[in-house]
Amino acid sequence: MARRGGLSHINYKETKGIKATEGQLVKKGATLTRQGDKWKAGINTSGKSTVYALCDGTVYFKKRKGTYHKRKLFTTINIKEISKNKKSH
Repeated sequence: MARRGGLSHINYKETKGIKATEGQLVKKGATLTRQGDKWKAGINTSGKSTVYALCDGTVYFKKRKGTYHKRKLFTTINIKEISKNKKSH
């Protein structure tokens, strides 16, 4: 009998979809989405089909209207940068 191909934890990062949720801390270079047209790169993110982080910080999403199709909404993935130089008095 043939076995069904299952999804293991090793190959999970290679599948389509969102990899980081809202409010999650991510590091620079972390993959946020793979092969998604639903999500666009926003602040402190880059990429076309695979969106990745340009800095360390927390993830948040925003819905925006399109420029040509006004009714169509798309989601931008943004990162709020964590400031490293916090001074305590």
